[in-house]
Amino acid sequence: MQTGTLYICATPIGNLEDITYRVVRTLGEVDLIAAEDTRGSLKLLNHFDIHTPMTSYHEYNKYDKAVYLVRELLAGKSIALITDAGTPGISDPGEELVRQAVEAGVTVTSLPGAAACITALTISALPTRRFAFEAFLPAEKADKKERRRILGELAEETRTIILYEAPHHLKKTLADLYEALGDRKISLCRELTKVHEEAFRTTIREAIGWYETHEPRGEYVLVIAGRDLEAKEEEARKAWQEMSVAEHLQKYLDEGLDEKAAMKAVAEDRGVPKREIYRELKT
Repeated sequence: MQTGTLYICATPIGNLEDITYRVVRTLGEVDLIAAEDTRGSLKLLNHFDIHTPMTSYHEYNKYDKAVYLVRELLAGKSIALITDAGTPGISDPGEELVRQAVEAGVTVTSLPGAAACITALTISALPTRRFAFEAFLPAEKADKKERRRILGELAEETRTIILYEAPHHLKKTLADLYEALGDRKISLCRELTKVHEEAFRTTIREAIGWYETHEPRGEYVLVIAGRDLEAKEEEARKAWQEMSVAEHLQKYLDEGLDEKAAMKAVAEDRGVPKREIYRELKT
């Protein structure tokens, strides 16, 4: 018997007009809709006069429920997966269902549409060609060490960074970002596609000051400038200038380079011929 198809259906993140004709048609044609929040999704379905049966699929039942849904797909039923808002599988439990469906040989197709991370990136006025999506940082109470590790990685990230954050955690996250990344350009986006959409383009330090007197409201997408490579190189140059040639050489020897390779690296760093480094070290 032919298996059903799993449809990954993007739904609006605010403005209901952002749903596609294809998604509306598919939601009406499938045998079952797996929804992260059935009560919230019912409002969407009622708006478009869709009466397809729904079942819950969320973070707390994603493994066992995925087994059930894959069994239904293998029996020939077609299922649409929708999330609270936006594209399923992007920082939500949908990725587990997709994984199990693919492993079972079920056809999976994605119906593109709204995604908060991309919407925020495109209005941030920050570079868009290369970006790193981190979603939510680990909660400090749950995994403080992992949170610090990820912040340390982001400090070295040269691509534009995208994070999600809830309003009640925003102040703490801004403080942690400032400590780990220093002051960077940031766009704090909220109420995306809604009447009161806002993209607060500022710096991390200025945002911290702003929210000392303004209470965060709504779910946030934070778009943060990546580390400036030129600034990083300048920092490295300043560090080298404060070292003697011998100290500079020792730095590379300590990293495991042999003397010949270390001298070459020192010469490249300082922008001088290798023979000058050799002459200074041997005199």
